[in-house]
Amino acid sequence: MEILGIDIGGSGIKGAPVDVSTGILTAARFRIPTPDPSTPEAVGKTVAEIVKHFAWQGVVGCTFPAIVQHGVTHSAANVDQGWMHFQAEPFLRQKTGRPLRLVNDADAAGLAEVAFGAAKGVPGTVMVLTFGTGIGSALLLDGKLVPNLELGHLEIRGKDAEKRASDLARAQKDLSWGKWTKRVNEFLARLELYFSPDLFVIGGGVSKNYAKFASYLRAERARIVPAQLLNEAGIVGAAMAAVDLIPTESSLKKKAPVKAKPQSKPKKK
Repeated sequence: MEILGIDIGGSGIKGAPVDVSTGILTAARFRIPTPDPSTPEAVGKTVAEIVKHFAWQGVVGCTFPAIVQHGVTHSAANVDQGWMHFQAEPFLRQKTGRPLRLVNDADAAGLAEVAFGAAKGVPGTVMVLTFGTGIGSALLLDGKLVPNLELGHLEIRGKDAEKRASDLARAQKDLSWGKWTKRVNEFLARLELYFSPDLFVIGGGVSKNYAKFASYLRAERARIVPAQLLNEAGIVGAAMAAVDLIPTESSLKKKAPVKAKPQSKPKKK
């Protein structure tokens, strides 16, 4: 079963068809830079371009870097303010012309890592953290998602954590991996204090450089591991979130038109 997964990020919008039974991308990933400004109209056009690129006729799963509740986006930390309290899911369905499910980007990464990656089969409390333009966070308890935590906005030293410890902040401040990881460790310590996770999974754009900073990472009790799906987790998780939009055999039968019975000819007297 294939679903087109699309991951909307602060710097790029990328997508690929996903076999949701294996978590494997079935075609090469296609990426377009995120429009600036990232208004709903501009982003919607870009998402539609990705759908068109794959000539996709099926179901689409899509992530967004914000609180997503019942298809409405309720925050806009790293995107245009036009997304605040916006009916994003119906809008993107209209733009693409496809059945579409919208989900928080870090929640999608969490779903993917639990199903196919570093958190597969891990009991207890797992936190999947994505470090990129901001910091995304997904909390899973025995594999079940608690959505829309947005812990990158926890205040640390008077600022949102992501303003100090995102991958973008590292690049902007030209921090060494060691100095940047000290900030990440401070963030992890706060999360341990509040949630006592058993496992931290480190993902997002920075995950491709995990070997460069892994030795600096510290947590008091939780294990720390790299995401296995790396920067494809959002695409995979987006596709997984849209599985319920695929019509079942029983629903197709219900929708099948009822054939009218042929009228019998009147008997000749």
